[in-house]
Amino acid sequence: MKKFFFFVLTVLLFMSFSLVFSAGRQESANTLPVSDQPILTIYAYDSFVSEWGPGPSIIEKFEKETGIKIHMISAGDSGQVLQKVILEKNNPKADIIIGIDNNLLYRALNEQVLTVYKSNLLESVPVELHFDPTYHITPYDYGYFAFIHDTEVQINRPESLSELLSPEFNKKIIIMDPRTSSVGLGLLHWTVSVFKDEYLDFWEELKPNLLTITDGWDTGYGLFTAGEAPIVLSYTTSPAYHVEYEETERYQVLMFEDGHYLQIEGAGIIKGTKNLAAAELFIDFLLSAEVQKVLPLTNWMYPVVQNITLPESYAFAPKPAIQLSLPADETALHLDERLKEWTELMSK
Repeated sequence: MKKFFFFVLTVLLFMSFSLVFSAGRQESANTLPVSDQPILTIYAYDSFVSEWGPGPSIIEKFEKETGIKIHMISAGDSGQVLQKVILEKNNPKADIIIGIDNNLLYRALNEQVLTVYKSNLLESVPVELHFDPTYHITPYDYGYFAFIHDTEVQINRPESLSELLSPEFNKKIIIMDPRTSSVGLGLLHWTVSVFKDEYLDFWEELKPNLLTITDGWDTGYGLFTAGEAPIVLSYTTSPAYHVEYEETERYQVLMFEDGHYLQIEGAGIIKGTKNLAAAELFIDFLLSAEVQKVLPLTNWMYPVVQNITLPESYAFAPKPAIQLSLPADETALHLDERLKEWTELMSK
């Protein structure tokens, strides 16, 4: 009887173990697809990720359409975002970088932190906006740098970069640092394109008129709208924002007769990503009509895809008659030298 009882007990225990094991396998099978869903980690600049930027809307739309989750991380201004990727290149922690523009392109390429991807949707983007012929970066929007004036402060409106040097503007201008900000770097290239080899003379004379040089655009523009200074470096589209959401024409573009510098922004897939297919889907999604329609009222830039209807507020975002740019290889060749010269001059 004892042997029989022991045998029955053994069978029961085995059956119980089998049921538990089967249940565990079933539970694992039910949760496995969820855990296997890729999570895309994306580095982007602050204003892109902010609640008023395009990031939240793009994330919601992409996750709903694909089931792929996105973890979008704000990493400062565009220059700081790229620097973060460079520092992590031996152990990448993100899949995609957003915000590499035509001024940062060659630095990104030289550091070899990106992988090639040519989206089929680039066919809908004008050729002149294909700023990376190697297809490490895909353009998604563009705009023009400009100085914005707070019209509640009476000034003689400057009509050129040179007129910003007037003593009238002593401590009245806010700009961004070209070492950390794509907007600041754009201004540096802007001055080179206008003044050529004499660009440092412009910066020397501009120094007394600068209230501050901020690390990023967000901080600088925030100081401007807080009334700290009547002139700030930004984009020709900035006044459209205030018309659209604040119903005010208080902030206006200072259009310059010597032209405005072009910025084209793009996104790239980080070399070493383990989610390549999902990353390619996201790059394609940036060029979709639904995202391109979002950008003008969230990122306050022009969409790169043709035939996107702009909001009425863009009547207050004039396009310059003269559009300036420097050859990408030329900026790359002299970038370190110019940043060093600029730093030495401005630190005196």
